[in-house]
Amino acid sequence: MEKQLYLSSSPHIQGGESTDKVMRAVIYALLPACAVSVYFFGLPALLVLTLCTAGCVAFEALCQKAMGRPVTVADGSAALTGILLALNLPPQSPWWLCLLGAAFAIVVAKQVYGGLGYNPFNPALVARVVLLISFPVQMTSWTAPAPLFSGIDAVTAATPLGEWKTAVMLTGRLPEGLNGGLGSYFLGNMGGCIGEVSALALLLGAVYLFWKRILTWHTPLSYVGTVVVLSGIFWMVDPGRYPSPLFHLLTGGMVLGAFFMATDMVSSPVTGRGMVVFGVGCGVITVLIRLFGGYPEGVSFAILLMNAATPLIDRYTRPRKFGHVPGGA
Repeated sequence: MEKQLYLSSSPHIQGGESTDKVMRAVIYALLPACAVSVYFFGLPALLVLTLCTAGCVAFEALCQKAMGRPVTVADGSAALTGILLALNLPPQSPWWLCLLGAAFAIVVAKQVYGGLGYNPFNPALVARVVLLISFPVQMTSWTAPAPLFSGIDAVTAATPLGEWKTAVMLTGRLPEGLNGGLGSYFLGNMGGCIGEVSALALLLGAVYLFWKRILTWHTPLSYVGTVVVLSGIFWMVDPGRYPSPLFHLLTGGMVLGAFFMATDMVSSPVTGRGMVVFGVGCGVITVLIRLFGGYPEGVSFAILLMNAATPLIDRYTRPRKFGHVPGGA
């Protein structure tokens, strides 16, 4: 009997990328930022990275076993969530805060929705915002950079965004020398979350992802461009009150958010036009929260709000079917 060939429905084109390859590439891209953070903040930052990563992997395995699902921790998605969560936490975060964030990111923000590919929001950002609202003291206790082998004890310090926000609330003007530290901000010599430590290290990772064709320009460049334009308008109107666009780009979670959080393949739009709309929305909300909101940082809130709008964006930016006739039957 002649052997028959059965074909499934189209499309039949397959790429060489897989989930584990993409996750590994993003993890590799974040290694420079992790290394710089450990250098500047020492062993506490390494402990936070270790606890968050191990916690997310453990909670993913336990949750999948409890739900009777295949255990997929080998694909790297849980480890990546743990690293991103750690980069969104202060370097002196207590151990229980790291594990609580890991549990919320994996169990509530990911597995409850069905696991990887079904979560509508970025799990690491959901955990960060929940921790920020629930434990504001622990989530806003910052330390000044102290190199790993310097022998200097941790010293509390304000973030550049927090310093600016406080000065504007008290005096209505920028603090002295705020825009003069842009070189230090670019290299990583400032207080903040672990992932806010060095724009240079994060940009090196982003270049790697562009080279691997995992990142496209649409979301990060529209996000960054919107922040530059909108913050630049306020800066030109009153440079004594509003910081420069470079300050907005190099401080806080701007670089981490634009290149590694807003570009999450699951919770962001799938079309190029949709990604641009998504990035512009993130940029507008980020600047508005930073300039007029109660929190000095708005990146996490902006991305999560745009995550909620992703289904609507996809609906109105999806390409039309071939041969579609507007108003036709």
